[in-house]
Amino acid sequence: MDKAPRRVFINDIDTFTSKCIVKCLSKHTLEADGSAEKESGTSKSSDTGSQSYKVVGTISDVSEEIINYVLEAYIRPSRENILQKLMECDIIIYNITQHPEQVEEARWAVTALHDEKHNFQKQKTFILISTVMTWACSEPINSDELELPFTDDDFRRRKPHPNFQKHLELEKMVAKIGKMDRALFSTYVVVSGLQYGAGEQIFHLFFKMSWLGQENEIPVFGEGNNIVPTIHVSDLASVIKKTIEHQPKPYYLVAVDYSNNTMEDIVKSIACALGLGKIQRKPFEEAFLKQDLSVMDIDFLHVNLSMEGVYLKELFSVHWLCEFGLVENIELVVEEYRQTRGLLPIRMCVLGPPAVGKSSVSQQICNHYKLHHIKLNETISETISHLEFTVKNTPSDAENEESTSVIEAQELLNIVKDNMEQNGEFVLYLDASDSFLKDRVINLSEKLVQEHKYEHEHFLQILAKYRDKNMEEESVVSYFEELDINPLLIEITSLNTPDNQLLMHTICERVGKPRNYSQYNQNAQEEGSKPIETVEKAKREQKEIEEARQRSAHWEMWTKTLDEKRQWEMQQLEVLSMPMKTYLLEHIITTLSQGLIACGSAWPEDPIDFLAEYLIKNNP
Repeated sequence: MDKAPRRVFINDIDTFTSKCIVKCLSKHTLEADGSAEKESGTSKSSDTGSQSYKVVGTISDVSEEIINYVLEAYIRPSRENILQKLMECDIIIYNITQHPEQVEEARWAVTALHDEKHNFQKQKTFILISTVMTWACSEPINSDELELPFTDDDFRRRKPHPNFQKHLELEKMVAKIGKMDRALFSTYVVVSGLQYGAGEQIFHLFFKMSWLGQENEIPVFGEGNNIVPTIHVSDLASVIKKTIEHQPKPYYLVAVDYSNNTMEDIVKSIACALGLGKIQRKPFEEAFLKQDLSVMDIDFLHVNLSMEGVYLKELFSVHWLCEFGLVENIELVVEEYRQTRGLLPIRMCVLGPPAVGKSSVSQQICNHYKLHHIKLNETISETISHLEFTVKNTPSDAENEESTSVIEAQELLNIVKDNMEQNGEFVLYLDASDSFLKDRVINLSEKLVQEHKYEHEHFLQILAKYRDKNMEEESVVSYFEELDINPLLIEITSLNTPDNQLLMHTICERVGKPRNYSQYNQNAQEEGSKPIETVEKAKREQKEIEEARQRSAHWEMWTKTLDEKRQWEMQQLEVLSMPMKTYLLEHIITTLSQGLIACGSAWPEDPIDFLAEYLIKNNP
């Protein structure tokens, strides 16, 4: 028999974590509705039957994406209206992992429900999604000099980060209320690791910097050896769903994956997957200078905890997406990041005869679409340098595998050099008449002619060679046509500014809008969204001002701390040096000063001998 849909309330359904939980429960609802159409006994979900959910919640503004997943969305409701909606729900989920103000609202909600429990028509469940930051200052558990991970059973030992004291107090309140009459009003605290996936939030800065490639090295703030407990946001959503379905006896659950990655491990894996793979340790304080990191994010990134969710393994059969963490599943997470944020850069190959203007047009395309400009000559030079290094620096008596790699490197090096001598290796395209190309080369500066090797005779040879090659059936253009990729053929008649603009317009019409981080893309998204009310805009501006004030306060605190530390060190040095100063003043300085004065008056040929004799003679 199908179970009646359960009504679920979730706060801030348009935020990172809540949105993923909404989608998870909605997906489950669709699966349950689909299974209801099948014959009895065909469903594999024997423990839950055909349970479905009606999800409602609060939202900051209208969002077409999230509204498609929920039954009702309440925009900035009063507390009186929220309480009425909470009373209509079977499950109430409050997420306090993203904004400090969520704590106060969750405190009010659980208290108000507790006060109204005599009016409940049936049992209600309250689930608080908290954060591992309530454990951040806990004393480690040692057993025979081995540091053990914290588990769910250790929750009474937890000590919070100073900025998360209110989170801890709320956890205790929720747990206490749930013990009073669990048959009527049960409560759970689910403590989440740092969440990743679904486009990223806390780790977004490192993904973005690696993706853009504007900096060669991605920063690791601090030493980077702190162990960071994490969980994919979809796995957290699965844990919440399992908690709703199973209503386990333990009321305090640790939701972390089974990784044990350090901050350096995480940043390194992101940098390798999306960028050059280079990282650089930077002072902890520099994190406050990054606009993409809130003060709360910075606290998260410096947590150092080894944790294990024992109850997840014992009580639930969670279908993990990333059971062993971000580093282990970096390819999946990166692909999810690209798809979620629409970061799907265009791959473009610009072909054409020599001197047609491929380089300048390619650079314009890269600037517009925020693409990396892969220049053939530079790529070939780097490849040759790498191969030559491999050949030169591998000992002749190395192992068989290394010897094989050297032979392969030498063969590839020979092939590359032969191709360079025979073909020039031009791999770009546009088209223009020979007369236009000749006139353009004549008008080039001497520097560009030398740089591109466009001397008169040589240019005519490579142009003729290019024309002959492209008359053959196995040309580069025919290769793309065989792959059902129809090249955009553009005749270049001028490289003046108006014609360049027309050329870029033609390319943009064919390729479409940029799909990368760019002001153009951001403006396009804003144009497609609904206008935001003045009140909401003012709230955001106020929040930004408050965030800036907090950054400034933290920076001043660190500066003050460093100044105080330096002052203390100077005082210590002064204290330690006092006996030496006294000794020198009493026994050396006076006599030495007199000797130097005498030396300055006498101007002896050997001042050192003079000073030595003076000190011996006048030794007190």
